[in-house]
Amino acid sequence: SDAICNFVICNDSSLRSQPIIFNPDFFVEKLRHEKPEVFTELVVSNITRLIDLPGAELAQLMGEEDPKLPGANSTASGFFRSLMSLKRKEKGVVFGSPLTEEGIAQVSQLIEYLHKNLRAEGLFRVPGNSIRQQILKDALNSGTDIDLDSGEFHSNDVATLLKMFLGELPEPLLTHKHFHAHLKIADLTLFDEKGNKTSTPDKERQIEALQLLFLILPAPNRSLLKLLLDLLYQTAKKQDKNKMSAHNLALMFAPHILWPRNVTANDLQENITKLNNGVTFMIKHSQKLFKAPVYIRECARLHYLGSRAHTSKDDLDLLTSSGSKELQPLKSQKRSRLDSCHQEETQQRTEEALKELFRHVHNMPDSAKKKKLIRQFNKHPAALTPGCDAPASPAPRRTRSRSFSGLIKRKVLGTPVILERKSRDTTPEPVRVSKENVQLLQKCGSPAHTSQAKLKSLEGQKEESCRRMRARLLSKDSSSL
Repeated sequence: SDAICNFVICNDSSLRSQPIIFNPDFFVEKLRHEKPEVFTELVVSNITRLIDLPGAELAQLMGEEDPKLPGANSTASGFFRSLMSLKRKEKGVVFGSPLTEEGIAQVSQLIEYLHKNLRAEGLFRVPGNSIRQQILKDALNSGTDIDLDSGEFHSNDVATLLKMFLGELPEPLLTHKHFHAHLKIADLTLFDEKGNKTSTPDKERQIEALQLLFLILPAPNRSLLKLLLDLLYQTAKKQDKNKMSAHNLALMFAPHILWPRNVTANDLQENITKLNNGVTFMIKHSQKLFKAPVYIRECARLHYLGSRAHTSKDDLDLLTSSGSKELQPLKSQKRSRLDSCHQEETQQRTEEALKELFRHVHNMPDSAKKKKLIRQFNKHPAALTPGCDAPASPAPRRTRSRSFSGLIKRKVLGTPVILERKSRDTTPEPVRVSKENVQLLQKCGSPAHTSQAKLKSLEGQKEESCRRMRARLLSKDSSSL
């Protein structure tokens, strides 16, 4: 039941149309079978995150110490404990012997029969015929084939024999090592807004803790527990016919599933309610308890694949030969490509953030703060790239030239003249010609003085042409009059 799935290529055309069964716990089961120590450490570390286990109880859960069980040192009910131990000394192939796959195969016949007869009133509570039970018990111990559908046996006979089989196991189905952990799971409750503990059970954490605890059960115990809880779940669903609710079934099976061996109800006075309620909870939520938590699946998958991406068959083939030297250059090239892509992506995000900031500043109302921010942008023109993505707001106004020639140009042409930059690399800021700049250049004796003189002569020529155009327009107007 917990075997690892095998992938087989099928050449039979009649079977190709069958649905493909996908096991989401494939890597979990693979890790459990191949590396049990790593698997146990992974699961137990998450169990201790949910419940508080002191050092001694944690060592018992890990199997490092013998479990200390209630009633072990008490002599008040020693007679009853010795009586129950004498009953278990008569070991057979199935009954009274440690749990094995062979024993589960025999008992599964009883479970399968009971699934067909869940409507019997008082199922698991009303005892069957002792003679028929002994005949059936001997047949199971001998390994002979049994035809339960022949009508020779009653459903109450089979139900009572199933409880007898569980009661004669050397230890409960959930094992002695897990006893204290189940007591702590029953204490998991919700917290209020102030962080105080309430009396409301925290069902999600209880389910998660049971999922983890069931993962580290021995494989035979886990297999039989799944079959049994599923049977009890289906029985409780038909309680209108059989009168057996989940709580009633828990009272019948808690001594066989969870109670320590050789103890009585007096030994468990403080915890008997917790144990019974715990089994009731298991029956009600049995359909969720045998699925590994998502993070356990992911950890198991990463342990084998080492990647968070979905892996194909080709990737699995590459992983199997990852130790070869031929893959090393490919890995280095792939890593360098990933690094370069990461750098380009980071640079692109930075530029987009700068553009967004640039737009935000220019959408601000006019204020001293806005002017200050614009000046800071102008100091670093390389970081500002408004040309790539024009902002929604209008372009900022340029400062007008104070020179007389600039005034004439604005009057004649109607638009301000902006000198082009020679090169953005050499002149990051636009050159603005003003009266103060001309005087400064004349004092420094810069060669730009000659170009400034040429510029003035050109301005004079333009002024003269403008005057002539005005005179012609005036003459035309006078002639028309």
